[in-house]
This record gives sequence, structure tokens and C-alpha cells, in this order.
Amino acid sequence: MGRFTVWDYVVFAAMLLISAIIGIYYAFVGGGQKTSKDFLMAGRSMSALPVALSLTASFMSAVTVLGTPAEIYRYGAIFCIFAITYGLVVLCSAEIFLPVFYKLGITSTYEYLELRFNKYLRLCGTVLFIIQTTLYTGIVIYAPALALNQVTGFDLWGAVVATGVVCTFYCTLGGLKAVVWTDVFQVGIMVAGFSSVIIRAVVVQEGIGRIVNDSYHGRRLNFWDFDPNPLQRHTFWTIVIGGTFTWTGIYGVNQSQVQRYIACKNRFHAKLSLYINLVGLWAILVCATLCGLALYSIYKDCDPWTAKQVSALDQLMPYLVLDIMRDFPGVPGLFVASAYSGTLSTVSSSINALAAVTVEDLIKPYFKSLSEKKLSWISMGMSLFYGGVCIAMAAVASLLGALLQAALSIFGMVGGPLLGLFALGILCPFANGIGAFVGLVSGFIISLWVGIGSQIYPPLPERTKPLDLSTVGCNISLGNLTSTEIPLTTVFSTPGAERPALADNWYSLSYLYFSTLGTLVTVVVGIIISLLTGGLKQNTDPKFLLTKEDFLSNFSRSETEQPEKVEVLNWKPFTMANEGTDNPAFSHIEMDVASDKNKVNGLHI
Repeated sequence: MGRFTVWDYVVFAAMLLISAIIGIYYAFVGGGQKTSKDFLMAGRSMSALPVALSLTASFMSAVTVLGTPAEIYRYGAIFCIFAITYGLVVLCSAEIFLPVFYKLGITSTYEYLELRFNKYLRLCGTVLFIIQTTLYTGIVIYAPALALNQVTGFDLWGAVVATGVVCTFYCTLGGLKAVVWTDVFQVGIMVAGFSSVIIRAVVVQEGIGRIVNDSYHGRRLNFWDFDPNPLQRHTFWTIVIGGTFTWTGIYGVNQSQVQRYIACKNRFHAKLSLYINLVGLWAILVCATLCGLALYSIYKDCDPWTAKQVSALDQLMPYLVLDIMRDFPGVPGLFVASAYSGTLSTVSSSINALAAVTVEDLIKPYFKSLSEKKLSWISMGMSLFYGGVCIAMAAVASLLGALLQAALSIFGMVGGPLLGLFALGILCPFANGIGAFVGLVSGFIISLWVGIGSQIYPPLPERTKPLDLSTVGCNISLGNLTSTEIPLTTVFSTPGAERPALADNWYSLSYLYFSTLGTLVTVVVGIIISLLTGGLKQNTDPKFLLTKEDFLSNFSRSETEQPEKVEVLNWKPFTMANEGTDNPAFSHIEMDVASDKNKVNGLHI
């Protein structure tokens, strides 16, 4: 196999360099980051297209670039059904969650929990988010670096530290604007990386017809599987129903995503960004699917994984790239750059979201006297701190890979109950703090029970349905590669013979249903407890709920007008939303100008 050449390193370094330059540019353009609002919310002035591309980019981590094609190679193209899921997810996020978050003008989604319920729930949400995101970032940085290193000999720690440092650098200097615009650049790189592989594979296989034909005969085009059994890993129903809940938890209420579409200049742009991002998600899905089918077509007679040429499935893509791109210096570098672009965009949005949550939920409420200038410095400090934490978590991942992976899948179960909590707040006017808390805890317990169970007793192959791979055409002596797949059994050692009755039905639930289960339990328990504890007696302010007006405003003429922020309404009779101001953040800045002139560090002189 080919190894990396100088040109490949040059392409990779260029990608990092351009990302860093974007950060420096936004640190100084337009007078830099004067307030924490500028730093964390891009001054609420973004337009739809860059935000849409940014949402697409951070959804697409290197796990997508390396993992999805391998998933399709192993299990077939049923993964494409996610196209329907993404449509439903975007619809729910844009029509249910976005209107409420947007009209409240909040920075952290967990702020909503305090406004609607109480500050303890806000604290719960914040802490869970911080733990989950730091765990996730560690794996997102380390796992792809390892796969690429195994196959291409691309320096492991050099790459991890370089990506971590560059990422922290532009997040700290440029704030959300830099995060969004580097994401736009990185989406370009990812699409270029994918396209180069697809085009070359089509040339090698002499036309796309042959790839499709091979995939068809290899049973890889298994789009329709309407088996209603919730234990099967991927069927039409698990992907459409389970996938929708899982991803709405990410798009609808996860700070990393919400923070960006709330940073749009008005609600029309915010919704538009989600709908444009849907097109991006579909494009990426198509690219990944074509790569997976090309993988199968090229290796149908000699599977590198069974033949011990690669030690884990996520090494197949880099293996393919080195195999078919040997004669093109720099192109393997482009592919690696596209995988790392995925990492960078995911990590940068995580760092920015972590900084926002920390400043808004853990610092502002308890230190009320801080001036805007100080807050913007604190936000930068937090970005720097979380950047360090993420690199440290990658080091932890290298030592405790399987444990961290298990911890992450367990924390992935946080998404379900949290989605349930927000759904209670937004959709049920009678839900109260007690009901919400009990619901959250019960959703959490049920999710953890299934989740930890499925980690200890992984589902049997007849549940996951891997497709056949063949090594008939291999004319190579079986080489030895050190394995990078750490079996979970090393963490939880269980004798193979004893599988309790629960293991084959309850614990074998499709992983996509974990979130669904958590959400439904939270909502149902929350409603029952709220009704028992006098939920009907409380008066909930309609601005915290999804109202008929929020939905109808889609069709009204003043679509682009943005609902004023709550404080502004207090000093004038409520008529139509003020036609003049497009954006609450600006109207505040304009109002504050006069009072800021004779303030030093927030004190009147």
C-alpha cells in the first residue's frame, strides 16, 4: 500500500492554516469581540447560508466520513432511510423548538428551563450537557486520528495536538463568527474529499453502473425492511421513528446546534438555515452511501477486514483511498484533511457551546456585577480552557478507549430525557417543576437501565444483520495488524454462556430507540405527576409555550420581523412587533450606548 508523501502533509497543513487565518480575521474585523454576545452569539447578525453549512459541518464529524461508508459496506444501504429522518428532525426543530427559543432571545438553551420551571432543572441540564460534550469531543478527536494513523502512518499525536490547538486558537480568538465561517470552509473540504474518492472509484470500476450492479448482487441495496420488530438494529421503523427522536435531541435542544441558528439576524433566516442545512445533510448522506457502495464493489471478492489488512471497519475508507489514489500525490492528503475537517468543525462548535453554557448558566447568574467587557474576556478564557480539556480527553480516550466509548453511549442516553423535558415545557402548559423533575429522573433511569444492559450484553448478530463479505479473490498471505478495536468485554467481563432472559429482548432494543424511550417516559411521567401536583392551577406565561401565533407567523407578511426581546416590551404598549428593529441584540446595544459612555467597568461615575 502507498504511504503518505510530502504533498499529503502540505495539503493537510494548508487546511489547518486557512482555518487559523479565518479565526484571526474575525478576531479583528468589525472591531473584534467587544461583548460576550458578540463572542458567543456572533452579535445575532448571521445570515442563513453560512449557518446552514455550519450546522451541516458539525453534524458531520470524522465519524461520518470514516464510519458511514463502512456501515454501508457492512450492513447495506438501508442507512439511506435516514434521509426521511433528517427531514422530520428539521421540521420538528424549526417549527416546535426554534420559535420558542428565538422569541425569548436566550443564549443558552438551559436558560429556558429556569424561565419555565426552576433553576435546579437548569443546573441539571447544564451539568449533563458539559459532561456529555467533553466525553464526546475526546472520542471525536481520537478515534479518527487512530484509524488514519493505522492505515496511512499519519502521525497520531502530531495530528491530535495540531487539530486541537488550531481549533482552540480560532474559537478563542474569533468566537462564534469564526466557528461558523471555518465550518463553511470545512464543508467544502469534506465534499471535495468525498467527491475525489467517488470520482476515482467510478473511474477504477469503469462506470457507476458496475458499482450499483455489484451492490445489488451483494444484497447491499436493502432499502426496504419494514420489519416492525423494535429489536432489529436498522429497519425502516427504527430509523424513521427512533432516528427522529435521537436526532431531534441534537438539532432541537442541544446547545451546540441551537446556539448557531439562534445567532441568525431574524427568525426567517433562522428557519431558513435549518431547511438549507437539510439539503446539506442529504448531500452528505448521498456521498457517504456512494462511497460505501464503491467500497463494496471494489473489495467484494477480497474484504480487507476479514483478510486482516485492516483491523477495524473504520479503517476501510483510508485503506481504499491509499489503494486507488496511489498515483495522485496530495489526494490522500485531501481525504485526511476532509476527515479532520469533520473533527475540527464538531470540536469547535462544542468548545463554543461549552463556553456559552458555562458563562450563561454558571457565571452570569452568580456574579451579577460583571461588565460586558469582562464577560467577553471570561468567554474567551472559557474557550481556551475547554480547548485544553478536549485535547486532554483525547489523551484519556487513547488510554481508556472502550471505557470512554461506553461512557459516551451511556451519556448519549441523556439526549432522550432532556428532549422530553423541553417538550414538556414547550408543549404542555400544565407541566410544572415537580412533574418535570420526576419525569426527567424516571426517563433517565429507564434509559440507563437499557443502555448499560446493552453495553454488557451486546445484541446478537441476528439482530444487527451484518451482510456477507468474501475473501475468495485474495492472493495475499494474511498479514498481522495490531487491532485498534477494543472489545467491550474487556471492560465488563461476562461469561458467554449466561445471557439472562432480559438480554435477548429488553437489552437488545435497537440503539435508536434508547432516546425514544427516554423521551416518552419523561413526557408521560411528567404529565401524570404535574396533574397530581396541581399543574392545572398554575398560569404559564404563553411566551414560554408554542402558540398558534408562532405557527401562523410562518405565513404572515412580517415573516422577517423578529419578536422583540421580553425586556423591551415592558416599556411600551404591545402592538405589532416594532417594524424598525430586526434584531433584539441590536436594539439593546443602541439603547445602552448612552448609559455606557460614563461607566467604567460597569460602575456609574
